[in-house]
Amino acid sequence: MTQELQSNAYLLLDSRNAPLARGLLESPPESPTWQVRVLDDKISAVMEHEEIQLVSMASSGTALLGRILRSRNDFVVLEKLQRLDSDMRQNLRMPTHFHSFLYPLTGSWRGRREIEANDLSCGGLAFYCPGGLAERERVEVVIPITSEPVILRLEVLRQRPTDREDTVFYAGKFVDMCNDEEVLVREAVFNIQLQSRPRSAGAD
Repeated sequence: MTQELQSNAYLLLDSRNAPLARGLLESPPESPTWQVRVLDDKISAVMEHEEIQLVSMASSGTALLGRILRSRNDFVVLEKLQRLDSDMRQNLRMPTHFHSFLYPLTGSWRGRREIEANDLSCGGLAFYCPGGLAERERVEVVIPITSEPVILRLEVLRQRPTDREDTVFYAGKFVDMCNDEEVLVREAVFNIQLQSRPRSAGAD
């Protein structure tokens, strides 16, 4: 991803947090109106809505809410309504499925354990794994669906039993991430969101 995309790239969501498109915010967030260049020929999907949420892909970015005023070509102009919760980007959690491995950092076990991912966000991962992980334990996990596979540190937050034999459901948060790792995970989550969006009835 280019530096331009890192600094002013946003995911555009509808009022129900469903992803619509990627866009470039070409006005300062403090402006009373925002001009957004909608990417990937998604302007028609955006214009089906009255209000749009913008969630920054940059680690220092913010989340915004705007009302659509008008559009021209691939540009849409929004009236600023408000800033949104700064944790919104971290909480955008998308169902995903991949198999990977955990490696211990603070636990008493050794070797590696296979996991099956359930959902991924910019802030953490939920997964199925054989039991034995303790809450607050830290592990390393391989994330294979980023543009470049990355190994991240994960702290186990909670667990619950499942109806799968000898399998526990765990939720964890990423810790000690550097900016490059955050960007890789953010891109993966946003791409999952866009790919999972149902196509409209009139789509080809």
